Amino acid sequence: MKRISTKMTFFHKRIFPLIWFGALGFMLIAGVVTTFFKAHGPPLPVLLVPLIMSVFGFVLFKKLLFDLADEVYDCGDFLLVKKGHQEAQIPLSNIKNVSYSVMVNPPRVTLSLREPCSLGHEVVFSPPVKFTFVPFARSQLMDELIDRIDKSRALQSTVPKK
Repeated sequence: MKRISTKMTFFHKRIFPLIWFGALGFMLIAGVVTTFFKAHGPPLPVLLVPLIMSVFGFVLFKKLLFDLADEVYDCGDFLLVKKGHQEAQIPLSNIKNVSYSVMVNPPRVTLSLREPCSLGHEVVFSPPVKFTFVPFARSQLMDELIDRIDKSRALQSTVPKK
């Protein structure tokens, strides 16, 4: 059983949003407290900027981070996916498409499934990243996974259906 998801998922999903919203809350409180003694109250940007950044951050985190699976393990002919308290075994032959996005941080792998599992029609996780000077480098781990999925599909199609 080989882990194919990054160990940084916990930081990305839990710790970084706390740092983000904590810093924005601190900025909001500091701005209000420092301007509290002025006769006309805090200036509008002191209130608006942290609120706008909070909404922007929440939307971005929801789109890019909160849907990531916590752990993904390659178990040979299936993937073991853990997300929260849910766990799913996904046979490689059930994966119809693998989409790998490198131009986001963290990088994302989206597995589209033929038949939905307990996690839905798609499973999204962040693969481990190796440092490289080539910005658009392909992930060897994901290329190997795609090849194995393709072989699994080919084997599945040769087996007669009952």
